[in-house]
Amino acid sequence: MARPRTFDPDTAVDQAMEVFWRQGYGATTPQDLVDAIGIGKGSLYHAFGSKHALFERALRRYRDTQTAALVEALERPGPVRERLGSALRALAAMDLADPDHRGCMAVNAAAELAGVDPEAVAHVRRMLDRTELAFRALIEEGQRTGEVAADRDPAALGSLLMNTVVGMRVVARVSDGPDRLDRVIDATLAII
Repeated sequence: MARPRTFDPDTAVDQAMEVFWRQGYGATTPQDLVDAIGIGKGSLYHAFGSKHALFERALRRYRDTQTAALVEALERPGPVRERLGSALRALAAMDLADPDHRGCMAVNAAAELAGVDPEAVAHVRRMLDRTELAFRALIEEGQRTGEVAADRDPAALGSLLMNTVVGMRVVARVSDGPDRLDRVIDATLAII
């Protein structure tokens, strides 16, 4: 008779996500995951199949939670530029407050695994696509309300905003304060 699981798989994915986010995929060993989750290697492999399968689940969890938080911030009531500025400032503040300077797990995964891990890259691509679409929807809303010029290309501005966020997340990893990110946010809002 099989023994019942003594851990919660969702909690284990969250714990693994923290390890992968802090260390990256390549630097994370199965032992690191076992230590973080508090289970044996056999249980880890039985529950998740492989380190890579657990990484994919952790990356999906990160994508789903981070994208949902951004979309929620962009969909709040209020003027478009204010919502955009608030969302960008919240991302910058979150990254700057992180003592480990982890940046964005998806961006980190793209930098580490592009060209060698098509599955992970596909997860990152989906996150970038969802982010870009959320920005595009915000720009289109701004055009309907007259807050954004009607002659601006919403798809191009959505791409620009997504790229701005990716750059901000990288800069925050090495930043010693908010000044540079504040300038990026101010300049971004001025061109929208």
